[in-house]
Amino acid sequence: MLYSFRRCPYAMRARLGLIAAGQSVVVREILLKNKPQEMLALSPKGTVPVMQLAGGRVLDESLDILFWALAQADPHSLLPQNPEEENLISTLIATNDRAFKPLLDRYKYFDRYPEFSQQSYFEQALEYLLPLEQRLAEAQGQQEQAMLLGRMSAADLAIFPFVRQFAHVDRARFNAAPLPCLNQWLQAWLEHPWFIRAMKPKPLWLESGEQQPL
Repeated sequence: MLYSFRRCPYAMRARLGLIAAGQSVVVREILLKNKPQEMLALSPKGTVPVMQLAGGRVLDESLDILFWALAQADPHSLLPQNPEEENLISTLIATNDRAFKPLLDRYKYFDRYPEFSQQSYFEQALEYLLPLEQRLAEAQGQQEQAMLLGRMSAADLAIFPFVRQFAHVDRARFNAAPLPCLNQWLQAWLEHPWFIRAMKPKPLWLESGEQQPL
C-alpha cells in the first residue's frame, strides 16, 4: 500500500519503479497540506512516498521503494548488470538528488531564495544537466531512443521526474537551452506508457476513502 502525491517527483520515481517491476500496489492519494494520521504513524517525517509492505515493513524513501520493487522483479533489466554500471547509476542519482534538486527548488521557488535571480539558478542547475546531455548525445545512434546508460536503466526512472519538474517551470527557457538530446529523452518519457499510467489521476483517499490499484 502506497501513500502518494501525484505531482511529487519522489513519488513519481517510486510509482515508475513499481510499475516497471509489475508490482501489485494500491495507492492512497493524499495532499501534502493534509497528511493522513495513518501515514504519519508509519513515517513521522511526513513526506511521500510511504509504502507499507504486506508483512508490515515500511519503506519511506523513494529510492528504497524503486530498488525494492526491481529486486522483486526486473523484467526490463533496469538494475545494474555489473559493478561499473552500479557505480554509474549510484553517481548519477546522487548528483541529481544532492546537487541538482536543491538548485531545482531554488529555481522553481526563486522568490524564497533572493540570493540569486531565477535565471542564475537556472544556469547553475544547467551545469548538472549538461553532462546528461553529453551522455545521451554519445548514446544516440546506438539505439532507437538514447538512455543515460546507453540502455534503459534505473537511472532514467530515478532522474526523469526531476528533469520534468525543472523543464515545466518555464518550458520555453528549457527548450532554448543547449539540451536537444535531453529534450528528446524527456519527451520520450513523458509519452511512455509507464509514466502515463503513473500519472493517472486518483481520488483523494481522505475525501473519498478510495484506494486504487497503481
